Amino acid sequence: DPLQMYLADVFTATVNLAGLPAISVPCGFSSAGLPIGMQLIGPAFRESSLLGIAHDFEQTTDFSQRKPPL
Repeated sequence: DPLQMYLADVFTATVNLAGLPAISVPCGFSSAGLPIGMQLIGPAFRESSLLGIAHDFEQTTDFSQRKPPL
């Protein structure tokens, strides 16, 4: 559905246009069992810091190891 695709881009387009680094990491599951992600956004030209934060988050949680029920 093109409208749904457009609406999903609303949350990322401004960050992309601003040229800011961003990364998504898994952060849990909904009550329906669907995976939930968290987008982290960093200052310009600080990709390495952002990657470090995402790495630390994944190391201190087990969300990236869990799988949704099929």
